[in-house]
Amino acid sequence: MIFSYIGDIRHMDRIDHRIIAALQEDGRMTTTDLAETVGLSPTPCARRLERLQAEKVITGYGARVDANKLGLGVTIFVSVELDKQDRTAIDAFERAIKDCEEVMECYLMTGSRDILLRVVAADLTAFDRFLETRLMPIPGIRNLRSNFALRTITRRNALPVPDHTG
Repeated sequence: MIFSYIGDIRHMDRIDHRIIAALQEDGRMTTTDLAETVGLSPTPCARRLERLQAEKVITGYGARVDANKLGLGVTIFVSVELDKQDRTAIDAFERAIKDCEEVMECYLMTGSRDILLRVVAADLTAFDRFLETRLMPIPGIRNLRSNFALRTITRRNALPVPDHTG
């Protein structure tokens, strides 16, 4: 068995961590190559991989795409303050924002703002159109504050995986 449970905490061994790290580096790796990379034979490796997927540790696979090459060169962080901070208002906002394809990430926050969005747009005109036609019509928004990213300094797609070498 790969996992042991203590409450809701899932414990994985070093092989599981190696599988996750290898797939974060190259999600197109074959099971045979993955097995060789992590030091297992293909069948046990495939079983572990299936279990990691079934347990939703691995939630999917996808290509990393350069937003600039798609004409989406502007990244904006939008802080949203809601009129109310109750479950009904938050749920309504969540339902509405899921239809906005320009929103790459949406976080429920603590502090002075309730929601933080990461939005991509082609240019300022496209962002203005997004604000006017998609974001501002959502009921329950009290205030919006936008911050434009000048450049990306660091961006990671892979999560840190514990190193069990020492």
